[in-house]
Amino acid sequence: MTEAAAELPPAPEEARTVFGEYFPEAVRYAELLADAGVKRGLIGPREVPRLWERHLLNCAVLAEVVPEGVTVCDVGSGAGLPGIPLALVRPDLKITLLEPLLRRTNFLQEAVELLGLDHVTVVRGRAEEMLGKLPQVHVVTARAVAPLDRLAGWGVPLLRPYGEMLLLKGDTADEELLAAKTALSKLGVVKTSVLQVGEGVVEPMSTVVRVEVGESPGGVRFAAKRAKAARVGRVRRRR
Repeated sequence: MTEAAAELPPAPEEARTVFGEYFPEAVRYAELLADAGVKRGLIGPREVPRLWERHLLNCAVLAEVVPEGVTVCDVGSGAGLPGIPLALVRPDLKITLLEPLLRRTNFLQEAVELLGLDHVTVVRGRAEEMLGKLPQVHVVTARAVAPLDRLAGWGVPLLRPYGEMLLLKGDTADEELLAAKTALSKLGVVKTSVLQVGEGVVEPMSTVVRVEVGESPGGVRFAAKRAKAARVGRVRRRR
């Protein structure tokens, strides 16, 4: 066991409640983050003592606001946060972990196989290049990836009509929403809200920005791109 792994504290009781029957898998994931995750530079060594509260539980409580049985794309998944904790508590979801960097997708694939997450797929690529390459999803998730306006530009076009982005943000969530108002409107966003989840599990509670779209995710510009991607896809299938 590495020095970093030895510093991993025991799982809090809240973790047993949140992860339920998948608690042993959550422990394995925490150990993987504390060991290989640190060695490969996916998690800073100083994060190891607070992996449970700040990372696993903070992400797992996102499940409170994800609808039942939907498709999810976790954009910029990195070390698998929030996608893997969400997958552990919600086996009813079909989740894609989308990440552009090879060393991270390798780690994600190893984690998915180790944990037996048959409902999770790892895809290497940038969100802005996935239009027409990935099926549109009900929900896009992300955590600490980019400012809201830029993140919405990447994630909203991946949504199905009337889908939503659920983004784990910090104390500046309201300010980010205000600053991104014009950009979100151009992307076909019809409603936004800031939610607090994880009461009694994490302190402070996790802040989630919910961004809901209408009939045309991404607005006029992406509607044209989506139509072009669909035509290209049909041509390829005919061949």
